[in-house]
Amino acid sequence: MSNHYLRIFTQPKSAILLMLGFASGLPLALTSGTLQAWITVADIDVKTIGFFSLVGQAYVFKFLWSPAMDRYTPSFLGRRRGWLLLTQVCLLVAIAGMGFLEPASDLRWMAALAVVIAFCSASQDIVFDAWKTDVLSAEERGAGAAISVLGYRIGMLISGGLALWLADRWLGWQGMYWLMAALMIPCIIATLRAPEPADTIPAPKSLEEAVVAPLRDFFGRNNAWLILLLIVLYKLGDAFAMSLTTLFLIRGVGFDPGDVGMVNKSLGLVATIIGALWGGVLMQRLTLFRALLIFGVLQAVSNAGYWLLSVTEKDIITMGAAVFFENLCGGMGTAAFVALLMTLCNKSFSATQFALLSALSAVGRVYVGPLAGWFVANYDWPTFYLFSIFAAIPGLLLLLLCKQTLEFTQRTERFMPRTEFTGVYRQAMRVLGAGAFLLAAGLLVLLSNALGLTQWSVDGHLMEWGALLAIMGIVFGGLLDLLALRKTQLL
Repeated sequence: MSNHYLRIFTQPKSAILLMLGFASGLPLALTSGTLQAWITVADIDVKTIGFFSLVGQAYVFKFLWSPAMDRYTPSFLGRRRGWLLLTQVCLLVAIAGMGFLEPASDLRWMAALAVVIAFCSASQDIVFDAWKTDVLSAEERGAGAAISVLGYRIGMLISGGLALWLADRWLGWQGMYWLMAALMIPCIIATLRAPEPADTIPAPKSLEEAVVAPLRDFFGRNNAWLILLLIVLYKLGDAFAMSLTTLFLIRGVGFDPGDVGMVNKSLGLVATIIGALWGGVLMQRLTLFRALLIFGVLQAVSNAGYWLLSVTEKDIITMGAAVFFENLCGGMGTAAFVALLMTLCNKSFSATQFALLSALSAVGRVYVGPLAGWFVANYDWPTFYLFSIFAAIPGLLLLLLCKQTLEFTQRTERFMPRTEFTGVYRQAMRVLGAGAFLLAAGLLVLLSNALGLTQWSVDGHLMEWGALLAIMGIVFGGLLDLLALRKTQLL
């Protein structure tokens, strides 16, 4: 491999990317799996433990306050590093604070601190995504995405499996949380040493502009709606295959949980890291479009390993090969996909646009689970994994349709403006906006009912109608994009 392609991995910027990626992954388990284990050991009732899972909603709805982080600049270190430092200091204090509490006597305070940690962690993610979007050049984004994914995975591993082991064998739960807080200190040092993006990138002049301008900017581009569909569907096949992997390996094939944990979790994590780094190296040679296409095809083909496992005799070597290959290709696809999100962001609104696009990319991953369960219940595992291969095809077709737009944006750092059907596109936006409003109303009603403030039964209907309208709006906009493409080609 030529040293030219490995140059990004030896730059000081890479160490900063690695540490900031680590800071992004570290708090995640501390408010989910690790915290759940602590309060489970403390014999807290199941209903209360289930309520703690709502803490993670901050990561889903982080786009709601991302405009404020685009609009306002702290009085120290600049617009990106200033927010990074502020969120990291808050994380250090809040995580350390968890170490002074006990589930039996301080459960309310633990819940409050968990919410604070999740909020600060989601806010840190907003700014970190914006920082790497602003500071990395087009040719560095693939490798930069790979390095940040590596740091993120290491952070999750330390605050997850390693933290549980340390709490059980050495430090106790409180000491373990103090150690996790101390691990934020090197991340703060990395922030202090990080370069601030160029001052030539203008910030929004008002909060209203920070909210409206990113949407107007994105939806004013050529193929904007097709790109939205691409973001939702690109990793759909991968999401299908991964949604029921543990269930398939234990119940479908018959492996012991210990073997599944060793191979699927440990080997899978190593393969994902290797795939992300290798994908980052390859993207130094490839255009963004070619990387997305090649890695997308590999993601689809890699699901065939699970299909083979479902139609052959149980064999741990076959399982290891299937898990390694699928996670290797998934890691490569993730590196290219993160680079795509960075490419699609206008640097003036990168915090808001990246938060919105990353939230949209989670739609397929979050909602594919129930559909996957229904599919397996009505068919069988071999058919399910064959279907997961074909589920990747719509994303690849959309990628081919968006080729010209993506290559123009990567080449020029600008976006192709829309010139067709301006008035009709506004109707699609109104339908999408109505759907988003109903979804938000449904979530508020659901939260109000959960807190015992109301007993309304309309939350499910609001969310169903909201999701239907949002899908209709996106499909309507996608059809207009197709018509615009055809009209442009005929001219």
